[in-house]
Amino acid sequence: MVKAIVGANWGDEGKGKITDLMAEHSDIVVRFQGGANAGHTIINDYGRFALHTLPSGVFYSHITNVIGNGVALDIQKLADELTGLIQAGVPAPNLIISERAQLLMPYHVLQDAYEEERLGGHAFGSTKSGIAPFYSDKYAKIGIQVCDLFHEDRLREKLSHAVAIKNILFQTMYQKPPVDADALFQQLLTLREVIRPYVGDGVSFLHQAVQQGKEILLEGQLGAMKDPDLGIVPMTTSSHTLAGFGCVGAPVPPTALKEVICVSKAYSSCVGSQTEPFVSELLGPAGDELRRRGGDKGEFGATTGRPRRVGWFDTVATRYGCMIQGATQVALTCLDVLGYLDEIPVCTAYEIDGQVTKDFPVPAQLEKAKPVFTTLPGWKSDVRGITRYEDLPAAAKAYVDFLEQEIQVPIKIVSTGPKRHEIALRP
Repeated sequence: MVKAIVGANWGDEGKGKITDLMAEHSDIVVRFQGGANAGHTIINDYGRFALHTLPSGVFYSHITNVIGNGVALDIQKLADELTGLIQAGVPAPNLIISERAQLLMPYHVLQDAYEEERLGGHAFGSTKSGIAPFYSDKYAKIGIQVCDLFHEDRLREKLSHAVAIKNILFQTMYQKPPVDADALFQQLLTLREVIRPYVGDGVSFLHQAVQQGKEILLEGQLGAMKDPDLGIVPMTTSSHTLAGFGCVGAPVPPTALKEVICVSKAYSSCVGSQTEPFVSELLGPAGDELRRRGGDKGEFGATTGRPRRVGWFDTVATRYGCMIQGATQVALTCLDVLGYLDEIPVCTAYEIDGQVTKDFPVPAQLEKAKPVFTTLPGWKSDVRGITRYEDLPAAAKAYVDFLEQEIQVPIKIVSTGPKRHEIALRP
């Protein structure tokens, strides 16, 4: 069976923990989109890790981890991650890198940084990891696949073509120095040897695994609000963050995808530009307090370290996110964070131009949206580590019941802490 684990919101929902948890009873974990621009934080017996490219099944010896063809592969960052795991005592993972994945190049990182600099106050809040230029080149058909590394004449030809285009852009638009194609070619040959042991036919492997009835997890990066079609355009990422794209970026047949587990925090958080609409945002000292208490070490980006914007749970955005993801169930994370509150507001509708709506609007309307809150009682106790849902305080269970009613998708998993098994399964 194929299951997708994806984000209902803006990313940073806790997908890594849920993937790590469910990998225990799976055979294969696949990263199917995005690059090293966002991290999945995992806490287990080996320690605390922020994975950026590696799938979250790497801590299990029985799992085959696949980096799918939809991923933006930064080989150097992948190599650094592998080294970090081994140095922390984690056994070398079983890993397949799809030969059809494309390479995130050093000139993509440069272009990303140059463009954010050019935009100044209108910048998108990019992580400057090269993601937007990578996907632009992919769809402009000047990208370089992993398999090209092993055909040097083809590699040199494609690299020369791409660098010629980049150098015109860098020198004329950004007033920056040109890229040396020959030096980059030699760098790629060195990096090729780093990944040579892992490169394989990920397409055939996964299709055969489906036929054999293997348990396959598709691990998404970021969340529904960051999808470049259905998210908050243009404050999105540049790859499709929806479960449906797993059928392309992994790939698996669409008919094989049977479950979609949408992950959402018990409150809201968002990393990105301050100009992005974030309707339920909590500002001032109250926002600082939620940010300090949030996550496992506060609400700060796993990749950038930037403080995340925080807010109350947004049922309008989450219901929409679950809808476009095709959620069959929801995993609610970070319930333990809210135990300090007397009351907990929940955004249950938006007011736009004097009209109240529960439908998530297009970006032009979202910019005008004001939150409509329903306030619920807090439970004023520490629930961290509770693993029996029945043992949660009545007010905490009532909070989960209320969210489920509003988002119209069953909440089956409730996370009560950052560690792997700090989980309460909801009857």
